[in-house]
Amino acid sequence: MHRRLFLTSLLGASAAVAGLDGCAKGVATADTGGAAATRPLAAKVPAGTSLKITSYQGVEQLQFRLGKFPPIQAQFQGLAAKIVAIELTRRPNYLFATRPGSDIRTVADFKHKRLAFSQGQAQGVVLLRALKKAGLAYGDAELVPLTSNQFLTALQSGQVDVAPLANSQAPAYLKQYAAKGARTVATDVVDLLNLLWAPQAALNDPAKAAAIAAYIPQWARGQVWQYEHPDQWNEEFYVKTQNLTLPQAKSITALANKPLFPPNWDEAIKWEQETADLLAEGGFVKRTDVSGLFDHRFEAIAARAVPEEYRR
Repeated sequence: MHRRLFLTSLLGASAAVAGLDGCAKGVATADTGGAAATRPLAAKVPAGTSLKITSYQGVEQLQFRLGKFPPIQAQFQGLAAKIVAIELTRRPNYLFATRPGSDIRTVADFKHKRLAFSQGQAQGVVLLRALKKAGLAYGDAELVPLTSNQFLTALQSGQVDVAPLANSQAPAYLKQYAAKGARTVATDVVDLLNLLWAPQAALNDPAKAAAIAAYIPQWARGQVWQYEHPDQWNEEFYVKTQNLTLPQAKSITALANKPLFPPNWDEAIKWEQETADLLAEGGFVKRTDVSGLFDHRFEAIAARAVPEEYRR
C-alpha cells in the first residue's frame, strides 16, 4: 500500500485537545467508572461513532501517545480518565540540554541550577528520576515550572540552565547553539511508558468504548510501520515537515525505540505507581493508588494487533 494511503487509512480521526475523546449518536451513561469498567466491549462500532484523537507530533506521525502524567494529574485534580493502551520504551527518548555558555556536563552538575520542570508532562518524570538517580534532592536545585513548548525559549534566553528535550529536538537546538557553548547531557533514564488514555465519559459510552478498541490496533500497527520504514519516515516527516537535514533525521531514528506492546500491564502498573510515589515525595500530588487508572478491558488489544516480536 502506498505510504500516504496507509497513513490516511490509519488516521480516521481529527486532532483534538487531549487524550481520546469521542462523540456518537445517542447519550452517554452517567456511570463514573464502576460498572463501565466491567462492561464487555461491543464487538462492532455503531454507525455514526467518531473519535477525536490528540496527535503527539501531528497527523503524519501516527504516534498518538501521551506521557504518563495526564491520568495521574487528572486523578489528582478530580477528573476521571483511564489508560487504554501501552507501549514500552527501553531506551531513553529524552536527554538534557544546557543553555548557551553553560559549564554543566553531568546530572551531578544540576545542583543549585535552574531546571525546566513540567509537572504535568512526561519530561517532568524524566527529570525527577534523573535527580533521584544522581542522589540529588528536590531542594538541591530550582525547579522552574514550565510547559514543554516553553523549554527551548527558556534555554535560549537563559531563563533556565537545563531542560529535558526529546531526541528529535536536540539536533536542531545544537545546530543553532552548540557554537555558543550549549551541549546535551545524556542519561540512561527512560520514560518507560507511552500511553493512550481516555476520559471516563467516553469509556462509559458503549459506542465510544468500541471505537477506542477499534482504533488501538491501528495505533499499534502505525508505530510498527514507522519503526520498520526509517528511510521513508526520515524523508517524509523529519526532513519535509520538521526542517531537519537528512543526517539529523538519521541521528534521531538511530535512537528510536523498538515498539513493544505488552500483553499484560503488570510492569506498567508498577512503573506508574513508582511515578506517582515520586510525585508525592516532592509534594506535587497526594499519595495515590494508580491501579484504578487502567481500564483492563483494553489490556491485550494492542499486543494482539502486532507480530510476536513487538510484544516483548
